[in-house]
Amino acid sequence: MDSTTNKGSHNVNAEYDLFVIGAGMAGIAAANRCASHGWNVGIVDTLPYGGTCALRGCDPKKILRRGAEVIDDARLMQGKGVDQNGLTLDWPALVQHKHGFTDDVPDAMESRLKRNGVSTFHGDARFVGPHDVEINGDTHTATRFLIATGARPRPLDFSGHELMIDSTEFLTLEALPARIVFVGGGFVSFEFAHIAARAGVDCVIIDHGKRPLRAFDPDLVDLLVHRSDQVGIRVHHSSSISEVTRTSTGFHVAVEQDGVASIIDTDLVVHGAGRVPNFDGLDLAAADIAHGPQGIDVFGHLQSRSNSSVYAAGDAANTPGERLTPVAVFEGKVAASNMIKGTETVPDYAGVPSTVFTIPELNRVGMLEQEAARDGREISVRYHDTSGWYSNYRVGENTAATKVIVDSATDLILGAHLLGPGYSEVINMFGLAIKLGLTTRQLKSVTATYPSVGSDLGSML
Repeated sequence: MDSTTNKGSHNVNAEYDLFVIGAGMAGIAAANRCASHGWNVGIVDTLPYGGTCALRGCDPKKILRRGAEVIDDARLMQGKGVDQNGLTLDWPALVQHKHGFTDDVPDAMESRLKRNGVSTFHGDARFVGPHDVEINGDTHTATRFLIATGARPRPLDFSGHELMIDSTEFLTLEALPARIVFVGGGFVSFEFAHIAARAGVDCVIIDHGKRPLRAFDPDLVDLLVHRSDQVGIRVHHSSSISEVTRTSTGFHVAVEQDGVASIIDTDLVVHGAGRVPNFDGLDLAAADIAHGPQGIDVFGHLQSRSNSSVYAAGDAANTPGERLTPVAVFEGKVAASNMIKGTETVPDYAGVPSTVFTIPELNRVGMLEQEAARDGREISVRYHDTSGWYSNYRVGENTAATKVIVDSATDLILGAHLLGPGYSEVINMFGLAIKLGLTTRQLKSVTATYPSVGSDLGSML
């Protein structure tokens, strides 16, 4: 769609230049940017302002993970100068520490929006026309809309699925039970299991596929599964749940693995089987907004293919970007810039890293080894078992490895895959190298502070 058509669609006598649906990080970023250009902007959310990452995901999760890290660090140093006897994780106190961060976020986010001149609303939004949205019985008209409503847990259809709790509820548990079953082999299940296991919980992960964490390097995933087993996390591969039933003491989880049925007794069942775009109650059809299972159908520049007045970002948009908060934020900013300038800039997704914050953490940026081979590249695969390297010996970690995929012809990094403590910081350097087109020779020429984990970068190449 050319910019002339784009601009021509905005001749609407509207009370708002932009109305944002969803007050997560993407929506807030776009609202603030457009308001700073003098636009009349409105924003609405059913839930408290701040979105999943700040309130119900990334940030609170990593605060809880810190407690688990301390426990694990002490155990790794047992017999190496640290006596961890008597060291325990006080879950209620840790959750209260989390609240010390999350409780202030909604008011802080909304106050900043208001200072920037954004009109804020709370309630369920529903389209009643191409330029009209209804909130709490009142209709608001806007020249443009940005839909940034995030995602919700994927619906599951086995009997008793309603007995599970989701990730939001897990983060608010006042106490941890003795046994937890996590459904699904993705980020949520592994991250939460690694936290709970360090608190002494018996954890089971039920994964439908042959290998969990399918977006990550299979060799490193195998190492992580082994490390998970060391701390009492059992991963059931190629398994499906047929039923969850309540018992007098907890739940029965009926599982089938390779044709063999079994029952797992547990105290809690947690949904970690993926998420889908959250369009509940929006009535996108009323505004002629085409969408599918992956989100709203948008052009590369984030404008709806069916309603030129609508843009989408983050989990709500069907884009090639990873479903990550930093991606949602820069999509929100790009969408805002395109609306303000009437341009069709496409977000640059190169070099965006992702991390599973297990202990230790698993990281990826760029291509998998198999993807580079399928792409016809002549590649050099540089694999290292780094468990014996100084930075890991120092902290007692026994499971760590790196794999870097390099284009043999150009010396450019195509992908990097890291499993180890502190590697979630190192992966950012590989992301920068991919984004800027730096060669391994250039990266090796950097002199790092020593002995830091980042000083291992050259040896990983």
